[in-house]
Amino acid sequence: MTTALPAAAALHEQAARLDADDPLAGLRARFLLPPDIVYLDGNSLGPLPAAVPAALKDVVRRQWATGLIGSWNAAGWWEAPQRVGDTIGTLIGAAPGQTIAGDSTSVQLFTALDAAAALRPDRPLLVTDPGHFPTDRYLADAVARRRDLKVRHVPPADLPAFLATEGEQVAVVSCSPVDFRTGELHDMRALTRAAHDAGALALWDLCHAAGALPLEVDALGVDLAVGCGYKFLSGGPGAPAFLYVARRHHTALETPLPGWTGHADPFALTPAYEPAPGIARARIGTPPILSLLALEAALTAFDGVDLAQVRAKSLSLTGFFLRCADALLAPLGFASVTPADPGRRGSQVALRHPHARGLVAALAEHGVIADMRAPDLLRFGVNALYTSHGDLLTAALRLRELTRNASYAPAPPSAGPVT
Repeated sequence: MTTALPAAAALHEQAARLDADDPLAGLRARFLLPPDIVYLDGNSLGPLPAAVPAALKDVVRRQWATGLIGSWNAAGWWEAPQRVGDTIGTLIGAAPGQTIAGDSTSVQLFTALDAAAALRPDRPLLVTDPGHFPTDRYLADAVARRRDLKVRHVPPADLPAFLATEGEQVAVVSCSPVDFRTGELHDMRALTRAAHDAGALALWDLCHAAGALPLEVDALGVDLAVGCGYKFLSGGPGAPAFLYVARRHHTALETPLPGWTGHADPFALTPAYEPAPGIARARIGTPPILSLLALEAALTAFDGVDLAQVRAKSLSLTGFFLRCADALLAPLGFASVTPADPGRRGSQVALRHPHARGLVAALAEHGVIADMRAPDLLRFGVNALYTSHGDLLTAALRLRELTRNASYAPAPPSAGPVT
């Protein structure tokens, strides 16, 4: 007769076994992670890829310091937005020539929303998720005011029914495949099809998906997509964002910010704007070369990586952490809000607890970096390139210890950032 192992011991054995069989374990060396830190906040800011410091040193000390203005040509600075865009395109399932990198996520999202509305000028509704990230909702309102549209807030689960009844009024549907608070994964294929069946365009915010799971924007018929460079792509704080526009829309694409670098002949400096052919017309101002080339170097962390393996490990990691939470944390008042169904979760786990802010701050003091969303959600982001099952067990055990001992200082929900 055998005696069942205590929960923590059984989880230790399971974590060790899973990590020993991990085909992606060697990729952790592609990141400069402090050895004494468990980093579970890459869904907010990715860690520093090992390739970035040398690349930036070369950009600053050789390309800029020595090459000076000649580096726009000699070092390929001018082509960087399209070049980096195409690299990101391979991670989101886009053929070359449809993705551009540069400018902020907000600028790219405003561009995409406004351009989509212009492609459906006779439709008065702009539909967005009421649970969307605040910037997405703010910019939907801004575009609606500019275009004299109305915004309708429809949760993804209700979109097919809404589009079946009112879809002929909808110009564009704007959603994210991953809920930034809970990690819930929405069905891009079904929602894109529902938008198209209604004659509307599908615009996806991929900030919490690009680099974390396989995406097939071309195959799914996505019309436009945006995403940031600083989360799972690890391009650095404030890294440039990307914009994808399906090739079928390029000829008619009108961007709301017609900058000189998106001109058909930018160095002619003509009085009137004539858009460049293809995705290049989505260029706006002078590219932020330092941050853009840092992002390009960061993307080499994905060289030779199979995103199907990334997704498989991500699901293993999040599933394991849900088991840890159930065994170790549920008795202390934690509740998971991330779906247990693997097909319905992205690459994070969110736990609900009334002292989320204080606990996340205390975790950071004890070497585990996570984050929270007001008022009561702790978020644990996993990145299959560097996160291990052992990391997640360490996080759960430290969280259990801190909660048992009340080793945290409760803070008001309106307080500033935790980390």
